Amino acid sequence: MRSMADRFDDSLRKKISDRLSFYDDLGIRLFYTTRQSALVESSAAFAATSASESSAEVSSPSVHQPVRYEDSPLPKAMPKTKSLKPDVPAPVPATAPPAARTTAYMMPPTKSPAPASVSRRMPASAPPVAAKSNPLPTPSGPSLFEAVNKIAGDTLLKIRDDLGDCKRCKLHQTRTNIVFADGNPKAELVFVGEGPGHDEDVQGLPFVGRAGKLLTQMIEAMGLQRQDVYICNVVKCRPPENRTPEKDEVDACSPFLYRQIESIKPRLICCLGAPAVRTVLGIKEGITKIRGQFYNFGSTKALATVHPAYILRNPREEKILREDFEKIRDFLKGA
Repeated sequence: MRSMADRFDDSLRKKISDRLSFYDDLGIRLFYTTRQSALVESSAAFAATSASESSAEVSSPSVHQPVRYEDSPLPKAMPKTKSLKPDVPAPVPATAPPAARTTAYMMPPTKSPAPASVSRRMPASAPPVAAKSNPLPTPSGPSLFEAVNKIAGDTLLKIRDDLGDCKRCKLHQTRTNIVFADGNPKAELVFVGEGPGHDEDVQGLPFVGRAGKLLTQMIEAMGLQRQDVYICNVVKCRPPENRTPEKDEVDACSPFLYRQIESIKPRLICCLGAPAVRTVLGIKEGITKIRGQFYNFGSTKALATVHPAYILRNPREEKILREDFEKIRDFLKGA
C-alpha cells in the first residue's frame, strides 16, 4: 500500500508549501503545521483500519482513491484604488446627527355610554408601549475631534516640532525612541493603533513588527502600498511590557493625534483595537460588537476593527480582519 505522502499530487504539495510559507511569514506556521500533522496522522490511521477491514471481508485487493483536500486561496491583490488626495481637497459636509427618536402613544378609543342596567365601569385600556430599538453605540460626550482646539494652518512638521523630546507623561522614562508616524501626509486612509511595541520602539516607526507585517499585507491586498496610507498610534512612546496605555498617558498624547488627523483630513480613519476606538470614537463597547461599522465625525468617517496582533494570537479569526478591510476598499472606491 502506498504511503500517505505518495498519495498527494504535485499541485496539492505546492498549495501546502505556499500556504505554510505564508503562515511562516506571519510567524504562525507552528499552529498550522501542528494541526496538519494531526490531520495526516488521523487520516493514515483511518486508512489503515479501513484497509484491514476490507481485506478481511473481500479477497480482491482494495483500490484506494487519492485523497483530495480543499484549501482556501492565499490573499489575492484587490483592484487598486486611487491613493493620493488632491492638493486642495473638496470640503465634505458633515453628516447631520440622526433625528431624536420620539415615542408615540395612541389615545384610547372613545367608548359609548354603557347601558343604564350596567352599574360597573370597565377600566380604561392602557396606552400601547412603543417597541424598543437596539441602535448601534454612538460616541459619548465630546469626542477627540471636539475636545481639542483646532490650530489654523497646522502641519505635520509643526506638530512634530511641538511634540519635541516629549516628557509629558511617565512613558518617556522607559522609551528608546518617539514613534511619531509613517506614511503619506495626503493620505485618504489613516490607521490609528494603540502604541509602539518593541520593534517600533527600536526603529522609531509604527507597525514594523509581526503585527505591522500583517497590516502591510492587508493594505497590499486592497491594491494599495504602505506609503499610500498614514499610520500612527494613540501614544507615541512604548508602554512597559506592551501594556495598555493608561488614562493620563492617553490624555497627554491624544491632542497630537488629533492634530495629525486634522492636518491630513483623510476620508477614512481606521481604528485598530479597543484603545484606539475608545480614544478616537469615545465608544466603550467591546470591539467585536462594533467592528466593521462606520461612524460620522465632521467631514470624515471612522471605522473600528480588531488589531492585527489579535489575529496573530487567534489565527482562526483572520476572516474578521479581511472582511473589514474589504469594507475599507469598497468605501475608498466609492464617491
